[in-house]
Amino acid sequence: MTDKYWKKPDQTLLGVVLLLLLIGLAAVSSASSVLSFQRFGHNNYYFFRQIGFVTVGLLALFIFSRIDYHFWKKKARLLLIGSVLVLGLVLVPGLGFKSGGTTAWFSIGAFLLQPSEFVKLSLVFYLAYWFDRKVGAESNFWFGILPPLSVAAGLVGLLLLQPDLGTAIVYAIITFVILFVAGTKYKYLFGLAAAAGVALWFVVQTAPYRIARITAFLNPKLDPQGIGYHITQALIAIGSGGLWGYGFGASRQKHNYLPESIGDSIFAVMAEELGFVRILVIVLLFTAFAILGLRIAKLAPDRFGQLAAVGITGWIVFQAMVNMGAISNLLPLTGITLPFISYGGSSLLALSVATGVLLNISRQRA
Repeated sequence: MTDKYWKKPDQTLLGVVLLLLLIGLAAVSSASSVLSFQRFGHNNYYFFRQIGFVTVGLLALFIFSRIDYHFWKKKARLLLIGSVLVLGLVLVPGLGFKSGGTTAWFSIGAFLLQPSEFVKLSLVFYLAYWFDRKVGAESNFWFGILPPLSVAAGLVGLLLLQPDLGTAIVYAIITFVILFVAGTKYKYLFGLAAAAGVALWFVVQTAPYRIARITAFLNPKLDPQGIGYHITQALIAIGSGGLWGYGFGASRQKHNYLPESIGDSIFAVMAEELGFVRILVIVLLFTAFAILGLRIAKLAPDRFGQLAAVGITGWIVFQAMVNMGAISNLLPLTGITLPFISYGGSSLLALSVATGVLLNISRQRA
């Protein structure tokens, strides 16, 4: 189908994403003001950078919404090879940049590029390609499920070498979602979930800081100035906001109390300033994204489009759920960001590209 016959992209989904981006800009403007002033002498350093990231992201969204999504089906294997290559290269001394104990970036001038963010989309394309090409693959474990599962496990393994457990969990979620929608038998899904749980337990046990995160999750008050500091400060921020919040820009926790206030903790700053009632808007927007994304999948003209749409939707929505759940102490802290809202260029660009692909699928709806 040529673009001459394409419909308009899903306007409601586009509106939801634009609202999330605007809320994100406002959140970064407030949450980063103290940190910006301390490091650079003015309040808007990170805010101005985020404006730049959003501008580039919107351009990418527009471009990718006009590229026929079937193109990515043809390039799925090549993208997978590239993904393995970049995740391997980032571990090479002198090439990868280390920050916060994780070697996950390439340093390019004044910018840091995190390739694992883009590999999420590559994984979606490959899994959608596999189950579209292999008719009945979901019913055969050894020849239909194990090969793509091994690919996903290999990517997860490279992430654990960085180490980046949070992003590895997102990869696992993407894989499970696509396996489920592809029609994989429940006995295989339950078996895979159990195996993943055992593997996660083992991975946690190999690193003391991961054990500390679990301990802090189970009992934040056990060591509020040590292993429980991050979640304790986040809960103080959320609890202090009450129903209506202190008001925009009035967060107290962003004054060097709350770690990662512009990253994975930005939801806590927003809850402190806006309060429980208004922060529900964020939850409702991601709920709307889920509903609209699944509708696009349902109306997609072929199986590849259906699986790709579900994979992208599952990635973004579940990542948001994990972030908000972790910072609210409903889940252990993972370090993953809140889509479209947290500060950062790589994540925002990858999300924009993925949304562009999702919009292109909507343009070719049946």
